[in-house]
Amino acid sequence: MGDVKRLGVGIGWRPEIAEAVEGLAGVDWVEVVAENICGDHLPDSLARLRARGVTVVPHGVSLGLGGADRPDAGRLDALARKAELLGAPLATEHIAFVRAGGAVTATPLLEAGHLLPVPRTWDALDVLCENVRIAQDALPVPLALENIAALVAWPGEELTEGQFLAELVERTGVRLLIDVANLHTNHVNRGEDPAEALAALPVEALAYVHVAGGLERDGVWHDTHAHPVPPAVLDVLAELCARVTPPGVLLERDDRFPAAEELAAELAAIRTTVESAGAVAGSARPRPLLIGAGARASGGAMPAAAPAAPVVPAAAPAPAPAAPSRASDPAGARQRVGLAEAALLSALVAGTPAPEGFDVKRLGVQGRALAAKRADVVAKVAPELPEILGEEYRPAFLTYARKRPMTDGYRHDALDFVESLLVAGLPADDTARERLTAWWRERAGIRPPGPVARLGHRIRTALARTAPGGGEHR
Repeated sequence: MGDVKRLGVGIGWRPEIAEAVEGLAGVDWVEVVAENICGDHLPDSLARLRARGVTVVPHGVSLGLGGADRPDAGRLDALARKAELLGAPLATEHIAFVRAGGAVTATPLLEAGHLLPVPRTWDALDVLCENVRIAQDALPVPLALENIAALVAWPGEELTEGQFLAELVERTGVRLLIDVANLHTNHVNRGEDPAEALAALPVEALAYVHVAGGLERDGVWHDTHAHPVPPAVLDVLAELCARVTPPGVLLERDDRFPAAEELAAELAAIRTTVESAGAVAGSARPRPLLIGAGARASGGAMPAAAPAAPVVPAAAPAPAPAAPSRASDPAGARQRVGLAEAALLSALVAGTPAPEGFDVKRLGVQGRALAAKRADVVAKVAPELPEILGEEYRPAFLTYARKRPMTDGYRHDALDFVESLLVAGLPADDTARERLTAWWRERAGIRPPGPVARLGHRIRTALARTAPGGGEHR
């Protein structure tokens, strides 16, 4: 594994709380969503934090290493450049797929706009491991992967979460970013015991830990990152810290940002949980010094420690079952995984029938959550749309989302949404329609040629028919 850098207690840097993060006491490091920064310059706030010696780690969300396709070279290069720009000790991503279909399956390419769980099968593990090795070769720093939260469970899984992660580390040497909030989510939604997953983890691979809030609604836990961290998540953190002193722990918050005082209180609760669990566990195991240079001094930092041998559980975790004996078939594994993931994603975003063995009701919950997230993110990347459409924005977008799966990211999703409205002669209000037309025209020219560009001709023709005097708007 090599040396692991001691990070301490940190918080996810977001533009909405940049000023608060800079002013918080005892923040040892920050994490930034890699896709939210440029590869050639940093936001002023991050540059100031870097100048103060604060470690910044890029956290990717778009590689989709659990998907059937090999990682996109452009996305890998972008993550590598950002890691170098930040002087980061590592880069992180997720054990998830974010798109499906395309050449591997000869089906339409679909984007989830969300992190979706890979099936815990030997085929999926084979594909993931090959993709991880490709990513590791392309990155200038070590890679750590995060376990994700899930609303749905794959039928016929062959490995538990702990076994799947242990096999992944054994085969690739990748490090782990353990999200204790996601373990809690999977406990509520899938009946999986967090203690069993923790007991199976190769603790020497731990890079750091995520902590986040959510809420339960209709018996389903939603990992929102928009609510306070609940006691149940802190309990899972304490369970982990009783087994190993994590090199770093980070608070994630992505929406409904509270005042700086509330963020400080959550960071204090996390620090107390880590230190208290470590003190209790200290009587059962030694606390060795962490190897690694560059740790920043901080009066409130966690004790410097490295991954240690876990406390022996009452019952030893079950070893992973032996992989089935079969001839090497990497192309076949990719196709099988690709077809399965494409069928699931199509059911979630395109209204196709649920694949056999899935909980249809739970798929409906997940599908509605994906559409709601699309509406929220499009409103952020194109804030003019809810301003122009007012209360009509959300119901109009959800109607559009049920018929039009996302195929090329949120910014293109916004353009596609507006195109669908204009082709339908909407909105009914003339002023709003004119403003929406101007918005679309200003942005549509930057798009590459293709089916949407051809659709633009249809829109201009339709507009010409309805314009005063019959002329086309310029």
